[in-house]
Amino acid sequence: MKRVLVTGGAGFIGSNFVHYLLREKNDIEILVNLDALTYAGNLENLTAIETDERYCFVKGDIRDKELVENLFSEYCFDTVVHFAAESHVDRSIEEPELFLTTNIVGTQTLLEAAKRHWKIHPEDKYSREYRGGVKYLQVSTDEVYGALGATGMFTETTPLSPNSPYSASKASADLVVRAYHETYGMPVNITRCSNNYGPYQFPEKLIPLMIHNASNDKALPIYGDGMQIRDWLHVSDHCAAIATVIEKGRVGEVYNIGGNNEKANIEIVRLILSELGKPESLITYVKDRPGHDRRYAIDNTKITTELGWKPQYTFEQGIAETIVWYQEHQDWLERITSGAYVNYYKKMYGDG
Repeated sequence: MKRVLVTGGAGFIGSNFVHYLLREKNDIEILVNLDALTYAGNLENLTAIETDERYCFVKGDIRDKELVENLFSEYCFDTVVHFAAESHVDRSIEEPELFLTTNIVGTQTLLEAAKRHWKIHPEDKYSREYRGGVKYLQVSTDEVYGALGATGMFTETTPLSPNSPYSASKASADLVVRAYHETYGMPVNITRCSNNYGPYQFPEKLIPLMIHNASNDKALPIYGDGMQIRDWLHVSDHCAAIATVIEKGRVGEVYNIGGNNEKANIEIVRLILSELGKPESLITYVKDRPGHDRRYAIDNTKITTELGWKPQYTFEQGIAETIVWYQEHQDWLERITSGAYVNYYKKMYGDG
């Protein structure tokens, strides 16, 4: 990785990944962050590195073919890491069309640009051997697999069975990525992660929402009975895993990334309340959302055995650090929840 395009790099996982690359990879020459700055994109996540000479922010939509083509022509990327996506399940239920166009058409736009700029051996156009040029990594989700029963785990060969417009759009995008590899021989990888948590997460997600509400003695809304089970992955571990797949992953392969931390939602909420010294009377059960998957669990054997990555965070360590981070960044949370953070872009870059 020397010349990298990160899409959605102002969002939660994307901004953590931008920080990770610039901190850990000394050979980065230029990292371009393309982000449309929708509701979940926040440039304040990146203030610590915005003066880094290796870093460039571009406001724009991944569906903008001309913009994407111009970026590839100008910067000659060797790596694309595609985070940009509409990702909140509740919003996908209300606005499915937005999710389908951004997550599927946007992905295809990036793939087409990467294909045009991919340097292939002239006599061996469809070789599966990676010969340099643009390598493309699709950051996906375990939600494409659907729901599990009380036992078992998702593996890379689990059939895709999405249950929401969001997960259906991500599964569709994954299949487009696979098709570009199978049809054109493009060097791609797909990673599918479990639920992430950590700094800079938009506070409509479970953990930051519960921390914020509990800190302000507000009700903590829990869907259904709160017994939905997820495998939780610290975002720092996720970033390290993505970098490992880019550097060591076999071309064309899917790698599941899990944290080995299965927890029920209600268990996490009670832990947060305990850590903050707040009463469980703040818990309020609300009607479950449509198509709410009951359990996810990731089998990360492939990435741990093939590539040598493994999660470093225990959930107990990670959640304690995360609670402290949000407590120490109440001003950031307040700007996010009030919508004031959107003024940061205007302040820094004007209205353009």
